[in-house]
Amino acid sequence: MPQNNQIAVEFRNVTFSRNNRPLVSNLNFTIRQGEALVLLGRSGSGKTTTMKLINHLFIPTEGEVLFNGIPTTQWNEIKLRRKIGYVIQETGLFPHFTVERNIGLVPSLEGWKPKQIKTRVDELLHLVGLNPGQFAQRYPHELSGGQRQRVGVARALAADPPVLMMDEPFGALDPITRLELQQEFRRLQQELGKTVVFVTHDIQEAFVLASRIGLMYGGELVVLDTPAEFRRSPHPEALAFLECLRTLETFSKDNL
Repeated sequence: MPQNNQIAVEFRNVTFSRNNRPLVSNLNFTIRQGEALVLLGRSGSGKTTTMKLINHLFIPTEGEVLFNGIPTTQWNEIKLRRKIGYVIQETGLFPHFTVERNIGLVPSLEGWKPKQIKTRVDELLHLVGLNPGQFAQRYPHELSGGQRQRVGVARALAADPPVLMMDEPFGALDPITRLELQQEFRRLQQELGKTVVFVTHDIQEAFVLASRIGLMYGGELVVLDTPAEFRRSPHPEALAFLECLRTLETFSKDNL
């Protein structure tokens, strides 16, 4: 996947606590521009908390998170979040907005002209595999789950943000649609060169999408490596996930 050595996001000694209980502790890592970093871990391991520290939904209790070299606490929150596309499991589409209006929302807030917005919406619908003539005027309830997720990705890309954050976006989909969207998203990420932070508890998904995998355990980042290196990690939590992967692969072969 296209990357360079420039740093998009940096965590420096970051701890985030609630009610004096740390949800994540002593996070120190960087995310390079153009890479797809997958945060992998069990429920409650700190994956989503880590992600929310990037766009200032959470503020570090200790340490700092830097976006483009500037601490998130020094950014105007709105400007920061408009530089970060955000996709969640249920897409968060506005039900009373058409597909076109949902995708064009951030560009319209940025002051784009209607013709520019229409062109961008059509371009993005083509990019995510939806025909604008068929889908632009539909409402979210008229779409399948997979189609809604595609619209969610298009909306996140609308104002061309340099960073995309994705919180288990394909988790609620059936396995076939999920695989299709994983492959489609991998193609898109390679084509567009976006920096992506992707949260999942699914190790198969991590291996499909990641240029690096960050394994969260008990609020700490315990492994951060390429998929190839991750397979050689001696950490007990990495071994547990890899055993799950082997079991799934064995089960698949035995049942073919």
